[in-house]
Amino acid sequence: MLNRYRSALALLCITALCACSPTVEYDLVIRNAKIYDGSGNAPQMGAVAINADTIAALGDLKNIKGRTEVEAQGKAVAPGFINMLSWATETLLEDGRSQSDIRQGVTLEVFGEGWSMGPLNEKMKQEVLEQQSDIKFEVNWTTLGEYMNALVQRGISTNIASFVGATTVRIHTVGYENRPPNAEELEEMRRLVRQGMEEGALGVGSSLIYAPAFYAKTDELIEMCKVAAEYGGMYISHMRSEGNRLLEAVDELLYIARAAKIPAEIYHLKAAGQNNWDKLDEVIQKVEAARAEGLRITADMYTYPAGATGLDASMPPWVQEGGFKAWKARLQDAAIRKKVAQEMATPTDAWENFFVAAGPEKILLVGFRSEALKPLTGKSLAEVAAMRGQTPAETAMDLVVEDDSRVESVYFLMSEENLAQQIKLPWVSFCSDAESLAPEGVFLKRNPHPRAYGTFARLLGKYVRDEQVITLEEAVRRLTSLPAQNLGIAKRGALAAGNYADVVVFDPATIQDHATFDAPHQFSTGVLHVWVNGVQVLKDGEHTGAKPGRVVRRGGHASNSKSVAAK
Repeated sequence: MLNRYRSALALLCITALCACSPTVEYDLVIRNAKIYDGSGNAPQMGAVAINADTIAALGDLKNIKGRTEVEAQGKAVAPGFINMLSWATETLLEDGRSQSDIRQGVTLEVFGEGWSMGPLNEKMKQEVLEQQSDIKFEVNWTTLGEYMNALVQRGISTNIASFVGATTVRIHTVGYENRPPNAEELEEMRRLVRQGMEEGALGVGSSLIYAPAFYAKTDELIEMCKVAAEYGGMYISHMRSEGNRLLEAVDELLYIARAAKIPAEIYHLKAAGQNNWDKLDEVIQKVEAARAEGLRITADMYTYPAGATGLDASMPPWVQEGGFKAWKARLQDAAIRKKVAQEMATPTDAWENFFVAAGPEKILLVGFRSEALKPLTGKSLAEVAAMRGQTPAETAMDLVVEDDSRVESVYFLMSEENLAQQIKLPWVSFCSDAESLAPEGVFLKRNPHPRAYGTFARLLGKYVRDEQVITLEEAVRRLTSLPAQNLGIAKRGALAAGNYADVVVFDPATIQDHATFDAPHQFSTGVLHVWVNGVQVLKDGEHTGAKPGRVVRRGGHASNSKSVAAK
């Protein structure tokens, strides 16, 4: 009897204590969330609580309330996605809302594929001004850190980070000449990389199929990477070949990683050109053997069978030596044109010939500077050549001269089977390799690759939900914690207490890309809400206009102040 009395009394006390437990209040609570925390583990139902710019708590939270509450209704709640290769460097100057990426759940744009927006000298600043197309802006910065701070001060919705571009450093020091740097120039290149790293750059990025980056030898890249390695940075590369010499290019990347003692990543992994599709297995074997050896080798990719670049990828690098003006002048010389046309039509291992790899029928012309040429947007090179009664090679050369630009182009080069195989690789993250746009204003003056509007939604819709290539929890890991870890960024890429509140709510059942090659200016759908640094930038699928984006620097330091010191 006494024991029953004591048990009843204990239960009464516990009940009373629970009833008296104080309610904890947060700035924001996202309720009934299916939480994909970025680890790759199975999701858990619960709530996510946010205070200011930080995740305060998550899980099966009791006795909580939010000053603002959002009902997730069982939808997926994940860390904000990381775009491992973004070309929003100029489009964010035009429109800081970053709509095509925000509407897919992207909260961090990573720049620096060979070219970075600093360091610039006065001649380079003038070239940037001269080469502007539809988007016009002043170049009121010199270093990479100054550009990043200037962009944040203008107001942007996403966070931003950048590698220092090996091409930019080479142009700054050597110019557009096809020669190695001398000892003094190489030391200056190392100094510029050091400056970038001290400003918080993520490492060194290269893009080796294009002139003048094509002229850089392996030892030059190693010397720059050694500096980045001192700061815990990584090397990331559009390799010297993605086609005929793909395997040799992978060997070079691995050699650089070993020699500089630096982690390395392959930009937009692919086997380009049908004759090279069967090389993917050997690429994977090489990377996985290196990883087993202890090297930190990773890759990223976009979810389409076509790439996008310019008509410079259809012409030999020698004709481009000296920069764009020299290239354009040579293309007006009859003897040089004849030689260029012959080399364009000839399969080769000496340079990355996308003219042969894709074929003129599979080269779409998508971006012109000239108003007179804009009606050709969306037509193939073969179509325009037929319209003009010329060969495709002649047409390509004429278009570069007439447009006073490299002419933005889409090349169909890859196989769907390889895309699916790459998506399955646990060390591959994702990128758009594109601008962040909106179907309005100056953006409508050219046709982007649809990856600008659809890369991440296409992964989650087509490849995860519809084709079940990988699980949703694995896809979220590869969009979030994997790239954050590879980049050395702390407090982002995972839903965890103390991390920055970059959060996306999306519906796995409906998320879908809509952009096509014929009609690319179409937003993806299925992402409901997005917060960047705790501020809501997407609400019920519509942009709020908020611009809370910050500079994210190696090691995790994020700031919107004028300071550029690495932390």
